[in-house]
This record gives sequence, C-alpha cells and structure tokens, in this order.
Amino acid sequence: MTFLPRKEILSLEEIEIIGRAFTELGVSKIRLTGGEPLIRKGVLGLTQKLGALTGLDELTLTTNGSQLPHMAAELKKAGIERINISLDTLKADRFKSLTRTGDLHQVRKGIDAALAAGFERIKINAVLLKGRNEDEAVDLVNFCRELGLDISFIEEMPLGVIDEHNRAVSYLSSDELKKTIEQVHPLIATDDKTGGPSKYYRMNDSDSKVGFISPHSHNFCGDCNRVRVTVEGKLLLCLGNEHSVDLRAILRQQPGDTDSKIDAIKDAIVSSMAIKPERHHFDLNNEPQIVRFMNATGG
Repeated sequence: MTFLPRKEILSLEEIEIIGRAFTELGVSKIRLTGGEPLIRKGVLGLTQKLGALTGLDELTLTTNGSQLPHMAAELKKAGIERINISLDTLKADRFKSLTRTGDLHQVRKGIDAALAAGFERIKINAVLLKGRNEDEAVDLVNFCRELGLDISFIEEMPLGVIDEHNRAVSYLSSDELKKTIEQVHPLIATDDKTGGPSKYYRMNDSDSKVGFISPHSHNFCGDCNRVRVTVEGKLLLCLGNEHSVDLRAILRQQPGDTDSKIDAIKDAIVSSMAIKPERHHFDLNNEPQIVRFMNATGG
C-alpha cells in the first residue's frame, strides 16, 4: 500500500471547515469512514470538533475495528453515537486471507470495547462472495444476535480492477442471502431507516436487525441523498460514477479567512448538485468503469 504525500491530503483543519460548510447548508449527519479513519493522527480531536458543530444531529463512524480496543471509549466521549464495523468472516485464517494482514482477534477485542463503551447502536457490515465466505451468512447473524448487534450484508461493488476473483462468478445477491438466512431465522420487513440504503428486517426472537444493501439487485439510486469527500478533498457525487468537485483546490485558493473558505465551499457544494448523476451503472461482466477502490472512496 502506498500512502499519499501529506500535502495531497486534507488537513484536519480543512476537514473541519468542510464539515462546517455542510452543516451550515443543512446537512445533519456526518460519517467518518475510509480506508481506516482511526489510523489518522489527531482523529479524536477532529471527532470532538465535528461532534460540536451546530446543526449536526449525528456523527457516526465506519471502521475495521482494529483500533477500537484503545479508542472506543474516547470516541464515545468525543461524540460518536453509532458505529459500523466491517467483518466478513468469523474464521481467523480466512480473515487474514481476505484482509491480507488483518487479525481477527484484534477486531473481536475491538467489538468488545465498542460494546463496553455504550454506543447507541453497533452494526456489522459484511460482504459475502460465492466460493469465499458465503457459508458464513447464518454464523454472522448468530454472532450478532448473541452480542446484540445489527448486521448489514452488502453486495460487492465493482470498484477498481482486481485479480483475486471473477466478480460475475462470485456475485451473491441479497435475495439469495435472505433465503439462506430465512432457513434458520425468519425475517420480517420493517420501515426502519438509518439514513443509508439498507433495507432492514427484524426477527421475532431477537432485537438485532438484519439489513441488505443491494446496489445490483435492488438499485436504490432514486433515494440517494449522500455525497462523499475523499481524503484528497474530492467531493464525490456518486459512488458509482466519477463526477466530482475538487474542494481541496477551492480551499487552498481562498485567503486565510475561515469564513471566506466556508462560503466558497458552500457555493461549490450547492453548484455540484447540478452534476449529481441520476444513477450508477454497475456491470459485473465488463471491466469496472470506476478505477478507484473503496478504500480510496469511503463507505
């Protein structure tokens, strides 16, 4: 993995300015994600400042869980209310293979730390693929039931060129997963919403919710109200398209006055909505049109 030069990434102060611009425009929810946001030096201070923004109703986090053993309690104090933890398998050897370097034991400790910290909700995000980990669907649901966690199963998105597997062959739809889970745990549809694209189900004998994020099988673009800002300062208007605006350049072209920077960013955000695509066009049978990977985009 190659890290970007520091001058090419947003400073924590610049991220805070962008956060202020969004909240002043009426955005009420911000999620910190990655890559892995918790490896950034000073991230706790950033969460404190973002969590204190006027108009922000919810500050949430998506993480791989590796840093939570020593950070969960401080993140809760800093204003994080809900947390998503990426976990695709409960098998240590498989986890290391899928993540290349990950330690499942460390992530399990992170989940325990998050539970002890008392977040409002903790959700597991899992991507299951045929021939790799689809046999763990029910095990993952059971794991969440035992700990009082929610879980969302996410269809793999064709971002970036890979050679580990054939996406068309390994694709596992939400409908297939749901049928597998319902052989053990009947699922009841709900109207629950968390501001994201998950379609949630409940179980009669558990408080845990099971969600499905289905960019292929049940396109949700018509309900999308999200944009993403990358660590390089690109405002991405769609996960599945390259439409973007360079907020870093706009910030650094402005004079030193913070209010002027915020006003310029707000103008850019409002103008960018005119080029937000109607929908993505994921195609599993062709080379991906989006060459960036999820770890350069944010979930």
